[in-house]
Amino acid sequence: MDSKRVGIIALLHESNTFIAQPTTIEHFRENMLLHGDSVRERLVDTHHEVGGFFDGLARERVEAVPIFAARAVPYGAITPEAFDELLAAMFNSLDAADTLDGILVAPHGATVCESHRDADGYWLAELRRRVGPSTPIVGTLDAHANLSQRMIDATDALVAYRSNPHLDQRERGIEAARLIAGTLRSEIRPTQAAAFPPVAINIERQLTSEPHLVPLYDFAERMLSQTNVLSNSILLGFPYADVEEMGSSAIVVTDDNLGLATELACQLGDYMSSHRDEFAGRLLSIEEAIAGAVDLEGPVCLLDMGDNVGGGSPADSTHLIHALAGSELSNAFICLYDPPSVVQAANAGVGSRLKMHLGGKTDTMHGEPFSREFEVRGIYDGKFVENEPRHGGFTHCDQGRTAVVCCDRGPTVMLTSRRMPPFSLQQLISCDIEPARFQVLVAKGVNAPVAAYAPVCPHLIRVNTPGCTTADMTTLTFKHRRRLMFPFES
Repeated sequence: MDSKRVGIIALLHESNTFIAQPTTIEHFRENMLLHGDSVRERLVDTHHEVGGFFDGLARERVEAVPIFAARAVPYGAITPEAFDELLAAMFNSLDAADTLDGILVAPHGATVCESHRDADGYWLAELRRRVGPSTPIVGTLDAHANLSQRMIDATDALVAYRSNPHLDQRERGIEAARLIAGTLRSEIRPTQAAAFPPVAINIERQLTSEPHLVPLYDFAERMLSQTNVLSNSILLGFPYADVEEMGSSAIVVTDDNLGLATELACQLGDYMSSHRDEFAGRLLSIEEAIAGAVDLEGPVCLLDMGDNVGGGSPADSTHLIHALAGSELSNAFICLYDPPSVVQAANAGVGSRLKMHLGGKTDTMHGEPFSREFEVRGIYDGKFVENEPRHGGFTHCDQGRTAVVCCDRGPTVMLTSRRMPPFSLQQLISCDIEPARFQVLVAKGVNAPVAAYAPVCPHLIRVNTPGCTTADMTTLTFKHRRRLMFPFES
């Protein structure tokens, strides 16, 4: 075929609507807001799906045309002003590109704007309107997407990550590139359908390697051997978005067979419904988790589910640090987002001892500040590199200026100037912290930190801490979700 040109667009944000603070355009500028060739420069060699787009298109001998890529660390819903600015930048960059034969897209799938609750469905539909019905649009989704029919209708095929932690993002990007290349060569005609079972899988049950999820993914894998089945996806869902689409879902993509796609998507949805009791959370209190960790071989990783930074939390919850300081497990490490304390430690200087009030600055939901006399052990620029595939797919990370402080017979605390999900042990190692020397490592997440922490922690315990990412979704006040839905209604 003649040389084909495929545009690349990414807009990724996981929006927690239970956080009062919104996500602004500054959050994107701080993390990633790219146009044109800078998209290639930043992402081509990463484990991100956009890196997979470039790789896959090169394999298929299709020209990649980078257009736009934006990402912010999960937080509150995006402001209308920020969303309008993002879409204006996206579509201005699209208009500036020469004629395109197709477009690869990377929406997150759980993005919420205060003025467009199905934000991904909105911008994908607008993209479809602009390029017309005949231009193929193929994309990837985060496994935590809250899928909408609007997303399905706006695209030819959507492919979700198959692992949580998300270690296959680049692979899924390559798969999407292969699908669009086959479409452009008229070898296939992707046709997709989705199922929306009345089930929300608890975040505590979303580790894809655990026994309750393995059979579902095995079932999906067996479907791929059927004639005309091109792809399928399980969407685990993101419970911290009060939107109509919140919940788990499934997608099947066939080669020009809508009936088969619909039938198989419904089979996956029916599996989720019939096994719903297996997807209800098994929740341990702080007291139960600490009691269970005392006699275990360390380091023990305590996963702070109520302050799950990858789910949008403030990253400064102190519930666990207070509990650990009063227990037999005081040889502990914890990371807190606390810019004022970073400044205080830096002004005092390495080796200084001073009274500090750490964390607990966002609101009372996430605990009171932890107050002790601390010694400043180190000040760092907060930049680190992770070369292994890790949740999020990025290699170069920046948590802002960082201080490490410790107190007598108490925890060692890393203080950061930017919120950083705990997806990489390089976050610690780059600041002269040796993970193996602690009895307890606190990671503010649920499943995403597992890839990084499991190699050094014989035991990982998920803790049902209070916070805006509480694992008990039934305690959250939903106004817009679907009804009836498990576990809210049986």
